[in-house]
Amino acid sequence: MEKKEFYRHALPHYQQPGQAYFVTWCLIDAVPPKALEYYTNKLSNLHFEIQNLIKNKADDSIINLVYIELNITRKKYLKALDDILDLQEKSIVNLSTDENLDILIQAFTFWEGSKIENYAFSIMSNHIHWVFKLLEKDDKNQLVYLQDILQSVKRFSATKINKIAGLKGSLWQKESYDSTIRDEHHLYQAIIYTINNPVKAGLVKDWKLWKGVRLFTDIGED
Repeated sequence: MEKKEFYRHALPHYQQPGQAYFVTWCLIDAVPPKALEYYTNKLSNLHFEIQNLIKNKADDSIINLVYIELNITRKKYLKALDDILDLQEKSIVNLSTDENLDILIQAFTFWEGSKIENYAFSIMSNHIHWVFKLLEKDDKNQLVYLQDILQSVKRFSATKINKIAGLKGSLWQKESYDSTIRDEHHLYQAIIYTINNPVKAGLVKDWKLWKGVRLFTDIGED
């Protein structure tokens, strides 16, 4: 299948080799159907609006205003998603068990140095936050795309976790929420948000106490 820098399921997705991303996804039963329909539709409409403005060569000031609204909506979407996930008491499996953590950590670090550069991830009981950068090309001189990395990680982890749990079928929701990292400040915010997710959920007082958190870069902490 030909890789494109824009693709969509319910949400629109952009993928560009060499780009950094903040990605969130969850278990198949973690979010009720249509729970985020309002934000999903609004994000989709804003993306199409931006594409049409660019196509019609609209003034940059108008395009920038829509980008600002898009970023605000993204933040609201992520907060609403996290609020739903934090409230869920039971899922099809618990991702934060030692066995499942080992599988997921192996999946997130498998492509390190050959296709991606890890910054941070947080494995919660029913969802994942992951911050990483795509290398522009792999060791075979092939372009690296977000879609391929996520499919690889999801497929590997689902197979292993399902086997342990005695399950069959889909483990992950098809849709992932991914946000392109715009600059160093955005990267810092994404990393801080990711590692502090178990603190925000009230599970630990310090992110270092949560087994599912990994930090791969210096963020200026003591």
